[in-house]
Amino acid sequence: MTSDNRTKIVQGRTPESAKMVANVRRAGMLTAALNRLTFDDAEEVRARFAELIGQPVDEGFTLIPPFYTAGGDEIRVGRNVFINQNCTFYDLGGLHIGDDVMIGPNVSIITTGHPLDPSQRRSITIGKPIVIERNVWIAAGATIIGGVTVGENSVVAAGSVVTKDVPPNSLVAGNPARFIRSVIG
Repeated sequence: MTSDNRTKIVQGRTPESAKMVANVRRAGMLTAALNRLTFDDAEEVRARFAELIGQPVDEGFTLIPPFYTAGGDEIRVGRNVFINQNCTFYDLGGLHIGDDVMIGPNVSIITTGHPLDPSQRRSITIGKPIVIERNVWIAAGATIIGGVTVGENSVVAAGSVVTKDVPPNSLVAGNPARFIRSVIG
């Protein structure tokens, strides 16, 4: 069930939730194989990641294992994307990563959440998309929360928690992340 154009709502104990759980199992098996590889296995890493997301990736794509995801099939990556080690992408809501993006180590990109209401928390999963536009740098340990767009050429400082859209050409930092300054000129 989709509540609007951008938000996916998956009710527990439905065919849709069973499909979601099966996809989590699939992703677990594929990432376990991926995570046995090393930096020197770049071609095989690309092949395994392409299998995980269900689309080819270009030769400029680099991922340093380990990598974790709860799905994989909703991840889209552009050309020349770099993903450092120990990143976690929960992609139920959809995750689009543009060309020339650099993602530092220990970054969490989480499109998925649950209702605040305790009576619904275990029975509903909510997915909101994340868009990371061209030429963005997400520094070490940052967290990006669902429903956010990170604008072109922007930088998310290390350890930041992004809960709102980031304007293009901006440096944001903190928890929650806030505008620090322009990165142009």
